[in-house]
Amino acid sequence: MLVTLNDIAKRARVSVTTVSRVLNKKTENYRISSKTEKKVIKAAQDLNYYPNQLARGLRLKKTHTIGLVVPDISNPFFAYVTRTIQKQAYDFGYSLIVCNTDENQETEIEQVQLLRSKAVDGYIIMPVGVQYNHLTELLESSKPLVLLDRCFKNLSTNSVVIDNFSGAYEATQYLLEMGHVQIAIIQGLINTSTNSERVQGFIQALADQGIKADENYIVGNDFRKENGYVETKLLLNQENKPTAIFSMSDLITLGALEAIYEQKLSIPEDISIISFDDIDFAPFLKAPLTAVKQPKELMGQVAVKILISDIKNKCKTKKQKIILKPELIIRKSVRSLKQEYPLKSQHVSGISEKIVN
Repeated sequence: MLVTLNDIAKRARVSVTTVSRVLNKKTENYRISSKTEKKVIKAAQDLNYYPNQLARGLRLKKTHTIGLVVPDISNPFFAYVTRTIQKQAYDFGYSLIVCNTDENQETEIEQVQLLRSKAVDGYIIMPVGVQYNHLTELLESSKPLVLLDRCFKNLSTNSVVIDNFSGAYEATQYLLEMGHVQIAIIQGLINTSTNSERVQGFIQALADQGIKADENYIVGNDFRKENGYVETKLLLNQENKPTAIFSMSDLITLGALEAIYEQKLSIPEDISIISFDDIDFAPFLKAPLTAVKQPKELMGQVAVKILISDIKNKCKTKKQKIILKPELIIRKSVRSLKQEYPLKSQHVSGISEKIVN
């Protein structure tokens, strides 16, 4: 049974107004005695009273909830970022509503509408595809919004992203330094900024060494394990097999590893592999995995801080784009095709942060 303020007032033998003031911690403002305050609190506890946060939120036009839209919650990267966002939001006194779009833009649009109906105070969205009319509507309605991991050049809003171009460029450069020329990449969702920037970084690193990217070595179409498995199988069965594979996500890497081991091949003796993202077990594989590590925790923390600031300032703060730099972690999954291991390839970049207005 729903306990009301009237029920508490009857039990404590005070007015409903007094109950409301006590429960909203305004006893000092209205000079309510400590004796009366204790009576009201005890009555509320005896009746197992819980405030109706939705009704309170509608009254105050603030629900203390954040809506998070995630492309694929089964992806370890998104799962980790979601956990970080939930913890950071909680520290600021906000609850989190998580919506999974399954990398489908129509589902994303539906989930954004669902969050609007829940009257969330702000949105953190990792978008899918190239359409953003539903995001423009949020901005036109002065809804606090932060785009995370993926963004749109023509959409003026807060965003937190990785320098995907430089991460892919440095990883490809490292493969070239190790003597690899026949390098294949297994890309993710083609219509996302994340994927496009990584592919561009790969192509540019080759071009800077006078090498034209082979279209037959640029394969794949989403960030999932099945994509990595299928495309690796096809690559390994080509007559002109690549000597190295650069996978664009943790899940793609898992699929690639499964396909490689099914072929009874060894890493890095038979095939080298490097991954964008640094999955938790990467250091513990038989051949510890070389990877481009993203600052996942920092991404979530920064996104929440920007959003809370936007909520408090009612969307009047200047929009900003935060670009976080990834780090190349060199382990043992890339074989040197040169006689000597080049010492200069031991360089790794540190995480840095840049604000672009």
